[in-house]
Amino acid sequence: FIQDNESFSTKGVLRGLHYQTGEFSQAKLVRVLLGEINDIIVDIREESPTYGKALSFHLTSENKRQLMIPRGFAHGFVVLSETALFSYKCDNYYKKEAEASINAFSASLNLNWGIDPELIQLSEKDEKAPNFGEHKKSGVSFK
Repeated sequence: FIQDNESFSTKGVLRGLHYQTGEFSQAKLVRVLLGEINDIIVDIREESPTYGKALSFHLTSENKRQLMIPRGFAHGFVVLSETALFSYKCDNYYKKEAEASINAFSASLNLNWGIDPELIQLSEKDEKAPNFGEHKKSGVSFK
């Protein structure tokens, strides 16, 4: 890994679904240092037999689980506890021009964030993210 990041959020904050495109795609190792989140990844590799499929993981500072997210997956999480400190290691540097998002509420994904939708808070960027299928292609090969 070449970059370490942390984010601090309060209950109901949803970040995602984010990814980097092309040569700037990233694999990430994520974990929760304080609090509790629901973490969701979506396969966005078009050649993959699991394209468009999602997996959900309950990560907490108590269960100490870590999640390795391969390149070619969009990633998001929502905070379930009052606050959460989230850590992630990346295998490639962040590049603003390669940044992309998918709407966390895309109907075709039908994601269950595990929290009352009334409590969810989104950034302006995430509110405006395109739906799955209309998103920027990742340029990441499954091979």
